This record gives sequence, structure tokens and C-alpha cells, in this order.
Amino acid sequence: MWKTVKKLDGVILFVLLLLMIMSVLAVYSGTRFDPKLDSHHVKTIYFYIAGFIAVIGIGLINYKLYVKYALLLYGIGILFLILANVLGSKVNNANGWLKISESISFQPAELFKMILILFLAHLIVKRKRGELGFWRDVVPIGCWTFVPFALVMAQNDLGNALGYVVILVAVLWIGNIKLKHAIIGVTIIGAILIGFIKSYTFYHDEVFTFLEKIKREHWAERIDPWLVPEKATAKAMWHTKNAGLAIGSGGITGKGFLEGTSVQSGRVPYTYSDSIFVVIAEEFGFVGASLLILLYFILIHRMVLIALGCKDRAGPIIIVGIIGMLLYQVFENVGAFLGLMPLTGITLPFISYGGTSLLINMACIGLVMSIKLYGDEDEDELLPEQQGPTLMQRIRSLVTQGKGKSHDVS
Repeated sequence: MWKTVKKLDGVILFVLLLLMIMSVLAVYSGTRFDPKLDSHHVKTIYFYIAGFIAVIGIGLINYKLYVKYALLLYGIGILFLILANVLGSKVNNANGWLKISESISFQPAELFKMILILFLAHLIVKRKRGELGFWRDVVPIGCWTFVPFALVMAQNDLGNALGYVVILVAVLWIGNIKLKHAIIGVTIIGAILIGFIKSYTFYHDEVFTFLEKIKREHWAERIDPWLVPEKATAKAMWHTKNAGLAIGSGGITGKGFLEGTSVQSGRVPYTYSDSIFVVIAEEFGFVGASLLILLYFILIHRMVLIALGCKDRAGPIIIVGIIGMLLYQVFENVGAFLGLMPLTGITLPFISYGGTSLLINMACIGLVMSIKLYGDEDEDELLPEQQGPTLMQRIRSLVTQGKGKSHDVS
């Protein structure tokens, strides 16, 4: 067993250790003046310890076993989402939390990210070789994704619901979707996005009135500072405006640990969770924020290398799904405070306080570790269906074809 553990990716483990240090420091800085939150940095350490155990434990089990039973996991995940809709408690306008006890609760929407990645990989590896058909493959896969999307939207959790869409797009891309279908999909998404922006800005008052009727006016409070800041209320602008000022005041090297005036004075809300990037940017400056982005880059780069070395189809699909999930969370969280994205309440991976989010992200890294350990097996005994060409096989085929054509010309 120890020999197997030694084969885990040491670079990824080291990056996670550095992210843990940054998380603990940032959570401590953002909560030390609130007596209700003053132990959150200690809890973060406990969550990370549990997370490293999850990385190793999940990594030692062949990931193909998870893929094989993905349908069962999907059913369990849907059941949890339904329970969250019926019995869930509300946290920051989202009612998707299930309480296990007075001090322990978890968010099924976070758990379902990993389940969705495994299930979509399961669906794609069951397909025959070649490109995905639109009606035969893409539409059914989209329908399977729409079910949890609708359930999470009903929980008033737009951020996690959009995360499912990103995972779907990433998995379809690596799953060999036809180029024309990809172009059509991008065109439709682009048209919808442009149409939404134009309609929202032109009919802002009517949209706001409608959102008030359905008790979703807080959506407008998050979108207004991004699209129409001149029409945003002072309450809506408070968060992003003060966050932007704090980030700008950090300068190159920051004001120093525990010296961030905006963070320590409480002018920026949720500095331990959604706004934790503001803590890093104000107190550690451009250097600290850049180091954080660099750590994400190294983590994703190592995951890409593991995917390229995998010999079956499921491994790269799972890894690309995880990469899409993480990139979406990082871009959405950081972009919201830079004016690039609306504020949706998405946590910053591996940094924001939150047991469910951290443990699920660490569990996903465990899947990556499992792919590194078992992805070099040519035959997939756990998945009875015939497997299509791997990512590396497709790359080698393209290179070989290119050489053959150049030889014919000469």
C-alpha cells in the first residue's frame, strides 16, 4: 500500500498544502473580529485534514469502479437534491443545505458536481467509437444534466446550477462532439447571452418588477453592478464597490497580514467565504493574488499531464470535467470583484471557508490521483462496453496522418 501511496502526484499534494496555508491565513484574517466566526480557521485545518484523507482514500480505489456505479451515484445525488428542496435550510438566500446536526450541515449541490462528472463520463464511455451524435448522444446527455440544474435553480442557487452547464460543455468537448454541433452550440449560447444583456439593460425596470413578484429581486442586486451600475441601488453596489477599492488599495505587495483596512473594518462582507480573494489581494497585494493564480495554473497543468497519460476514455473525460468545474469557480469568483462577472456567491476553490465545498474539491483531486495510478491500464475490465480511442491515440493518429501526407507530397 505504501508503494502505491508513493506513486501519488507529489506536485499536486504540495500545491494543495500551499493552498491550505493561504486559506487558513485568509480565513483567520477575515474572521478574527467576529466572535461567532473566530474558530473558522481552526475548522479549515480540520476540513483540510479530512480532505487529504479523502484524496488518498479515493485515489487508492480504481476510478473505473466509480464510473461503473455512476448511475447509482446519480440517483442518490438526485434524492439528496430533492430532500434539500423539501427540507433544506436557507443560507444566503439559497435553501439547499441539509442539516445533520446543529453544528454540521452540507450542501448536496456541491456534492452533485463530482457525481455529475462521473455520470457524464459513464454515459460517454458507453457510446460507440467516433463522434457523438446529436439526437442519440448530446440531447440525452443534456437532459440528464437538466434535471439537477432545475432542482438547484429551484433552491435559488444560480452559481452552482451554472457550474453544471460548464461541466456539461467541458465533458461534451472532450467526449468528441462534432465540430458543427460545437459551433452551433457556441453560437446559440452567444446569442442567448447577448440577447440577455441587451434585454436586461433595455427592459431593466420591467425585469426588476418581475423578479420582485417571484421573490428573486436579489438576482437583480447581483447583476445590476455588473451590467447597469448606474441603476444599481446603494445596497447592491456596496459589496462590489468596497471589494474593488480594497483590491486596488493592496497595490503590488499589499498592506500586510492583518493590516487590510477594508477587510478588518468589516466594509467587505463574507471575507471568509465568497470575498476571500479580497483579503488576499488587499493584504498580500498583486504578488499574493498572482501567487494564488499561479498555484491554480500548476494544479491544472499537472491534471492535464495526467489526462494525456491516460490510456482509456473515462480518465480524460473526468479530469476535463474537474478542470472545467474549477476554472469556472475561479473565474467567476475573482471576476466578480474585478467587474468581469456578476456576483453569484461562488466560493473560491480550496481557499474559501466551507467544509462541503473543500471536501468535494479534494475528493475530485482524489479521482485525479486514481487516474494517475490506474489510467495506464489498456484494458478496462470494469466497463464492459467497447472503449473508443483514447486522447493520446487520437493525437498520435493526427500526427501520423500528417507525416503520411507530407511524405506523399514529396
